[in-house]
Amino acid sequence: MLYPHARILIFAKAPEPGYAKTRLIPALGEAGAADLYRRLLRRTVERACAAVLCPVQLWCAPDADHPFFRRLASENPLALHPQTEGDLGARMHHAAGEALRQARTVLLIGTDCPLLGEAHLSRALQWLEQGEDAVLGPAEDGGYVLLGLNRNAPELFCDMPWGQGVLLEATRSRLEALGWRWRELETLWDLDRPADIGRWERVRGR
Repeated sequence: MLYPHARILIFAKAPEPGYAKTRLIPALGEAGAADLYRRLLRRTVERACAAVLCPVQLWCAPDADHPFFRRLASENPLALHPQTEGDLGARMHHAAGEALRQARTVLLIGTDCPLLGEAHLSRALQWLEQGEDAVLGPAEDGGYVLLGLNRNAPELFCDMPWGQGVLLEATRSRLEALGWRWRELETLWDLDRPADIGRWERVRGR
């Protein structure tokens, strides 16, 4: 492993109908949306583990007992952790804090960005290794697909506009207020809306 003192933290929901990818239900139905999420989750885990950059953790909601989570852990070098309660910010803050007890650097990612790959993860880890305090992976929808940290700060997670299209700008403002140094990856897209399904079909074979 190139970065044994780093951790990649993947945030995941149980791939159950009506629970995962709910914004795609109008186009795919509950079962179809859950099946798509299952494929995205597997793709994300397999890519992160195959890169062999650092240990990979799957932070699971509502807990780590779902059979699909356990199957992924049996097929990949993957540690399962239950997410804590609270909003997304509270859960991310808790996971980052726990990981940073054992690691110097963490990358927090979700499962919705099909194009997020080894090159992006490697570049983010390299920048953090070189002394950046944080790395952002901007998303087209105004959020981010990756947050890399060398230290934890509640300001990056508390009272944030999750899912409102201004999360990226709010995070930049918080980083600036903290006086941190950060760099940004190229802007990528999330698979969140029915209009994104066609893009997914074009890249799923990569």
